[in-house]
Amino acid sequence: MTQDYTSTPDNLPVPQDDGAADHLLGMRLPTLALSSTLGGQVDVSTLGGYVLIYCYPMTGQPGVPLPPGWDQIPGARGCTPQTTAYRDHYAELEELGVQVFGLSTQTTNYQLEMAQRLHLPFSVLSDEHMLFAQALRLPTFHASGMHLLKRLTLIAEDGEVLAVKYPIFPSNSDAVWALEWLRQHKA
Repeated sequence: MTQDYTSTPDNLPVPQDDGAADHLLGMRLPTLALSSTLGGQVDVSTLGGYVLIYCYPMTGQPGVPLPPGWDQIPGARGCTPQTTAYRDHYAELEELGVQVFGLSTQTTNYQLEMAQRLHLPFSVLSDEHMLFAQALRLPTFHASGMHLLKRLTLIAEDGEVLAVKYPIFPSNSDAVWALEWLRQHKA
């Protein structure tokens, strides 16, 4: 049976706010060059204006089963719906002058398959060595021997974190939340 990654199953466990992202407001984005699916490297701390970084555990790949028990981990399932929601709302975010980035701990080569398959107009960044996650003390979890990010979104201006969405559920609601926040707060 082919796995459908474009939607999520019913009755997924809802992630609870464990306070693991409470410290992020007001933090500075770390000075790190991360590999990008659009080529080269990006240091988000040097970007002026509004920057949105949605962090996610991992996207599934067609023909490759998800890790055992993936659907039972609160907040794990839904990376493709979250990413496609950002893709579908990208023009609106771009109109607001917001630079959008996805970020996970997978390698750029792993992410590139997803970025091409989903026709993403924005860059996905690889934090495969967990340097970004460690610098910000982002919430993480372990599954099938992998160290993964919990799903969260950061909105920064000139390198300072102004808004954090954590936890995110359902995963495809995140882009709409970001648009609403930006429309209310962007000068």
